[in-house]
Amino acid sequence: MSKTSSTQKERVIVYIDGFNLYFGMTHKWKDIKWLDVYALSNSLLKPGQVLCDVKYFTSRVSNDHGKQKRQTTYLEAIEVQGAKLIYGQYQANTEECYRCGNIRQSPKEKMTDVNIATHLLVDAIHDRYDTAILVSGDSDLVPPIKAVHQNFTEKGVVVAFPPNRQNINVQKAAKASFIIGRKKLKDNQLPSKVSKPNGYILEKPSEWF
Repeated sequence: MSKTSSTQKERVIVYIDGFNLYFGMTHKWKDIKWLDVYALSNSLLKPGQVLCDVKYFTSRVSNDHGKQKRQTTYLEAIEVQGAKLIYGQYQANTEECYRCGNIRQSPKEKMTDVNIATHLLVDAIHDRYDTAILVSGDSDLVPPIKAVHQNFTEKGVVVAFPPNRQNINVQKAAKASFIIGRKKLKDNQLPSKVSKPNGYILEKPSEWF
């Protein structure tokens, strides 16, 4: 990908699909939830690149108090480290069990892919990056990846697949792709205690040890 001059570094923004990353890495491993996504993003850079922003896309968990508390602690911790949080929402969908006919409410995450697509394209329009690193395996993001490449030929979207989330269609749309391995995740954990600017201490949830 191009640089604005030979003396300037290649500008990188990292876009993280929070739930895609979370469920990918916890599919097999439960001890790496306390992930420092800003440090992880820095570790993905190549020589000659500079990290300009880390955008973390997620939705608030609403169906479990314990999960809510742990998520809030985690989101505040990664925000302290420098990640920008962009929220979608959960929407309760009514589903009927095909076996018993019972009706239940099933929460579904909404807007994350739309938010990522919007930021990816708006940041390209305003020339905020040379390379975008997208941490996701969601095939819904293929159209915005292609749109960046078609309309901004000097820019590129590189996909960093979370574990267990590799997708051939996303891989084909990207300029390049790779899989984030366990060691990379393990090496970029937050300290067990993170101090907020006001002095409040955020502690790693005991359930995550």
